[in-house]
Amino acid sequence: MAEFDEVMRFEVLGPLRVRRPEGELDLGFPQQRALLGLLMVRAGRPVQVSEIVDVLWASRPPASAPNVVRRYVGALRRLLEPGLPPRAPGRRLPRRTGAYLLDAEPDEIDLLRFRELTLRGKRAVATGRPEVAVRQFVGALGEWRGPVAMGLPASAREHALFRAVEHELVLTTRMAADAALLCGTAGLVLPSLRRAIDLEPLDESLHARLVMVLASCGLQAEALTAYEEVRRRLAAELRVAPGAELSQAHTRVLRQEVRASAPPVHRPAGTALSEPVKLLARPAQLPPGLTVFAGRSEELAELTALAGAAASSGAPGTILVSGMAGVGKTAAVVHWAHEVAHRFPDGQLYVELRGHDAAAGPTPEPVEALRGLVVALGAPPRHLPDDLAALRDLYRELLADRRVLVVLDDAARTEHVRPLLPTAPGCLAVVTSRDRLPGLIASGARPLCLELPSAAEARAALALRVGRRRSAAEPGATEEIIDRCGRLPLALAIVAARAVSRPDFPLAALAAELRAAHGSLDAFAGVDGTADARAAFAASHRSLPPADARLFRLVALHPGPGITADTAARLAGLAPGEARPILGRLADAHLVCEDAPGRYTVHILLRAFAAELAEAAEAAEAAEAAATDSLSLPRHSF
Repeated sequence: MAEFDEVMRFEVLGPLRVRRPEGELDLGFPQQRALLGLLMVRAGRPVQVSEIVDVLWASRPPASAPNVVRRYVGALRRLLEPGLPPRAPGRRLPRRTGAYLLDAEPDEIDLLRFRELTLRGKRAVATGRPEVAVRQFVGALGEWRGPVAMGLPASAREHALFRAVEHELVLTTRMAADAALLCGTAGLVLPSLRRAIDLEPLDESLHARLVMVLASCGLQAEALTAYEEVRRRLAAELRVAPGAELSQAHTRVLRQEVRASAPPVHRPAGTALSEPVKLLARPAQLPPGLTVFAGRSEELAELTALAGAAASSGAPGTILVSGMAGVGKTAAVVHWAHEVAHRFPDGQLYVELRGHDAAAGPTPEPVEALRGLVVALGAPPRHLPDDLAALRDLYRELLADRRVLVVLDDAARTEHVRPLLPTAPGCLAVVTSRDRLPGLIASGARPLCLELPSAAEARAALALRVGRRRSAAEPGATEEIIDRCGRLPLALAIVAARAVSRPDFPLAALAAELRAAHGSLDAFAGVDGTADARAAFAASHRSLPPADARLFRLVALHPGPGITADTAARLAGLAPGEARPILGRLADAHLVCEDAPGRYTVHILLRAFAAELAEAAEAAEAAEAAATDSLSLPRHSF
């Protein structure tokens, strides 16, 4: 292999990505991406053109297929090596007789790193060192970030070459589980084991290991439930009973013959552990990035700058990313976190705080969130302390001398976040919230307010979702859709999903629907559990005190592009000194925007939401008045 001046990162064990130091590359058309994915899987080995054609066109390839492959290779060469002269072969994608190959260093490709660590784990097993094997296997599985080659066409991903990579992941997970059960660290492999079962839901060998690992972690009831679920599934889908391996695992759990993951740790409540927990896990908890993410280059650059400032300060860093509901905070932070994950080699943690998403479940208490964090970092789940202070101390101990990224998504209050912030200098916490969380900023968090995307960014995001050709063919309808969505990413995503589900409908028809629904949020309703603009706004409104909620409605319904604090006070019958603190809290919650000192505006969709609230309040008052009148009518005898 050639030596390269510029290190690149090729990722296929999850979303297909290529990164240069300055950022992620746009890999182009789906078939071009599929070609690159194939070359990644076979990195360092020539791939015949006939094999490429077989992957790109599963059935009936066109006569021009070899020429198309050559064009794709040329485009990829220019992408991977900017400035390459026309028709020059370059160094990354050299041609061999009737074949092409991807030339990259072993450390540049996640699949090769995975294979090398798996090989080290096998050698450790062969020499009787299960503790070392677990470290290597867990490290290998840490490269696995999601479905293999995610983002490629389904026909390509179903090819035997990509299926073979999934099989490698399953085999490594089995070996990791066996080694972890031997040395009492089963909790480290539980997340990977669950993902492997998602790939092979009827693999009895995997299910047997899951039953044993759950029992080893002290989750005996869950282990028995897991056995019963797979038993029913085998009977329903294959009409067979569990085999010997799965039955034996079940029996061992019933007899409590499974070795516990770690010996009990006895210590007084509220004190640090007498011995440090050995950190074997390298968590990789970031959710998949949005495949249709576009724009936000300035905000991503600012995030990187803030992270750099935190790192250079020698102190643990916290960044607070705030913005109105639906503005794309989580999407931007997760996208950025994947880009900078290599800067945090000891792992990435992710906690859904659900501060404004009641539908997803209650907000986890700090104790609950800390439990999840310390288990992800390698602490045995069976022997964790119960009190907040002890868990916080254990969490900080596990992060000492480590470089870990912690993403805390959708925080509602500072007190829910504070115990979860790392204190090690090499760590960084990124918090997202609809609120500016002044208490967190006062504690040293660096704030970044995510505003609405520019018109150009909104246009690019919509085109990426509905297709560039379709968007370019109807520029007027595209602009109207963007305007009526108020450039809000959530609203654009909802409308784009409707457009994608109706590929034969012109965008003008969708623009007409939005025009007809003007002043209502009916056009931005989610379906089948997807995001919903009305629900998102309602969650922000629900947390307001009654006086704040009333002033929000009055300000939002005020005609004109903006309103001053004095006018808002007169509308609400308040003194200016009473209205300004309320307006400040509404601005902190991103329900109003203070464009200039003492002058406020409200987003077009929040205006529609306020109108719906007012209409509902009027209807409720009318119903109450009618009920009161009916009770006051005199009764007549007949």
